Amino acid sequence: MISFRVRTSARWVCAAALLLASNAQATDLELPVPEGVFPPEIPAENQLTREKVDLGRTLYFDTRLSTDGTVGCVTCHDPRSGFADGRRKPTSAGVGGAVGARNAPTVLNAAFLASQFWDGRAATLEEQAVQPLINSIEHGFADKDAVVARIRELPEYAPLFEKAFGGPEITIERAGQAIASFERTLISLDAPIDRFLKGDTAALSEPARRGWELFNGKARCNTCHGHVDVLPLFTDDDFHNIGVGIAGIDFDTIARKAVDAVVAGASIDELAISNEKASALGRFLVTREPRHMGAFKTSQLRNIALTAPYMHDGSEATLADVIEYYDIGGNPNAYLDGGMRPLGLTAQEKADLVALLESFTSDDLERFEDLKKLAP
Repeated sequence: MISFRVRTSARWVCAAALLLASNAQATDLELPVPEGVFPPEIPAENQLTREKVDLGRTLYFDTRLSTDGTVGCVTCHDPRSGFADGRRKPTSAGVGGAVGARNAPTVLNAAFLASQFWDGRAATLEEQAVQPLINSIEHGFADKDAVVARIRELPEYAPLFEKAFGGPEITIERAGQAIASFERTLISLDAPIDRFLKGDTAALSEPARRGWELFNGKARCNTCHGHVDVLPLFTDDDFHNIGVGIAGIDFDTIARKAVDAVVAGASIDELAISNEKASALGRFLVTREPRHMGAFKTSQLRNIALTAPYMHDGSEATLADVIEYYDIGGNPNAYLDGGMRPLGLTAQEKADLVALLESFTSDDLERFEDLKKLAP
């Protein structure tokens, strides 16, 4: 565990004190990446240091970094809920209780992903860290300057920025780098499924072992969630239209109008993700490519049992619901991924798949117990 810098505010001193005993022995920043796994890429311009991680952790848990003082990164990425949204509501909420159109994914292992957010609109963790701050629904600030102004109002941050960057200047870029540095330490890759794949057949229950056969066979889960030794997140890190988020809207008409707008050279930038109907367009809003219409990132399966609800719109409340959704082949639409088709699973097979998914929960999550105590 990496040491935690004590803050001057009484509220934060109390929180920091919870970490002192466990952090006293910290000596390095070696990431807990298992042998044989490619380590996450660290940008040359943002090398990982203890001081940046300390600053990033402080920023991550600080709800004062929102316009009404109620929302921090931790609000939608809570260590008590697998670093996902603990509200157990379909989509995440921000300042003033405003509700967005998407369900916050976990930030555990996000350092390994090629892009961030459900639509991949951020290429790096640094970009991902900044965007929610200037989102009107999430942290609520009007622009980056407003975020910087708020941080500068808090006297304890100048010395933390100086320790992290060699100077007290506070910028939005530095804030993003610090938060990203902290998030890169949130790695969890030690679960029963890993021991099973290394040859310990007893690591999984009999139902979970049957589930693994289904996963790679009849259920066809491995089409998008296949196992790769060097990057074992169980995701192809790609984007697919599986029919989620289109119930109750005329998706094909909305999609056709969006494509026509792009072909005509018109801007569709007003289709913000806060708009429920526009949100269903998914990755198309980022790339403007018809092949990405209604497509969203394939979620990783690590610790999936801890991060309900599921899908980008939170429309499936349980893992059993997710299996049911795939069993019917998704919701039909003109852009549905060709791999989506009815599976014909039996009740027992569905239960076995749920048992398998539960085996993706890591045994090393106690490493984050101290972080749970920092959550508001």
